[in-house]
Amino acid sequence: MPHLPDVVLWSVPAFVLLTVVEMVSYRLHPDEDAAGYEAKDAATSVGMGLGSLVFDALWKIPIVAVYSAVYTLTPLRVPVLWWTLPLMLLAQDFFYYWSHRGHHVIRILWACHVVHHSSQKFNFTTALRQPWTTWTVWPFYVPMVALGVHPAAVAFCSGANLVYQFWVHTERVGKLPRPFEFVLNTPSHHRVHHASQGGYLDRNFGGILIIWDRMFGSFVPETQRPVYGLTKNINTFNPLRVATHEYVAIARDVRAAESWSERAGRVFRGPGWQPARLAGGGAAGSAGNTAGNAKAAKAAKVAKPSKAAKPAGAATSAGARSDAAGERVA
Repeated sequence: MPHLPDVVLWSVPAFVLLTVVEMVSYRLHPDEDAAGYEAKDAATSVGMGLGSLVFDALWKIPIVAVYSAVYTLTPLRVPVLWWTLPLMLLAQDFFYYWSHRGHHVIRILWACHVVHHSSQKFNFTTALRQPWTTWTVWPFYVPMVALGVHPAAVAFCSGANLVYQFWVHTERVGKLPRPFEFVLNTPSHHRVHHASQGGYLDRNFGGILIIWDRMFGSFVPETQRPVYGLTKNINTFNPLRVATHEYVAIARDVRAAESWSERAGRVFRGPGWQPARLAGGGAAGSAGNTAGNAKAAKAAKVAKPSKAAKPAGAATSAGARSDAAGERVA
């Protein structure tokens, strides 16, 4: 078994320090156009992060058992060496892209991931707003284990990916030089991912690299200031409700379904999917910013402003902000 560090644990002091620095920066240099911080929202995000540590420890038991069984059965072995580790990180980032994309377009998976998108703020504490039901993630990395990557190496790569993504949850960093923006997931790209405007929905799924989005048609650049949250916001700071609200909505929709095909659709199709009998009207039961809800919203593409998106901290007109806010579904 390879002895690899717990990069998430080692990064906690940096998480705390950067969060404090960002909070102080908003106090010293306020930006009325940025989402900024709200005490209750930040506390909820931190609480979700702490809760995820507990629940992840529980889910880890069956997941490690499955990974270990697969690793035992495969005849392949990939040693952990200085030159194989970057390849493992690349492979993990590739599978992360598809996991992330899947968690936006399949409703039962979205029920897990919606937690991370439920804040109407976008700051370093948003990165800590993690789900408590990550048992839906592990199947996407089975191919890595089947190809001979040790489960401990997969866990290390996943941790490194998570640590990288912490710093992209901020409005205090504008666009980076073009080579970085072309290859890497950056704050600009991830602001788009967290936005609730129609043309921004279901975009920029990359973890460390944004090249997967460019390759598979899910990339959109930041052209106007994002409006964060869900297309139908849940408006609660209760961690239990944040963690479970979409599962409750799925159960409600399944109970009201009139056929087995409709029940299956409510679970396995997009978050905003509606059966034919309801497709003509009514809002989707899901509180989300993806999939079926996105199909109609995407028809109204985000119009390019006369100027490129301004870096965080730059002023935008009140009219432009009002137009952006108007695109959110109440």
